[in-house]
Amino acid sequence: MEYKVLPFITSINPNKGTTKHVAEQLGEIIAEHSNRGWEYVRLENVSTFVQPTSGCFGIGSTPGYYTTRQIIIFSKK
Repeated sequence: MEYKVLPFITSINPNKGTTKHVAEQLGEIIAEHSNRGWEYVRLENVSTFVQPTSGCFGIGSTPGYYTTRQIIIFSKK
């Protein structure tokens, strides 16, 4: 079995956008890849730690932090 993993980054206008718009964007991606023979498996969250940066004498340094990204998983037999 073959797998394909894509980042899912959605964009909506905060004044007009709704969860419906997010769902439509996801649906478009699923439809596009389904037409190419890929089967949608799931939408998954992946958490990661971004390493801190150090600056000269601590000036300009940034602390590390955790972030979460969403990925779409497809499979093909």
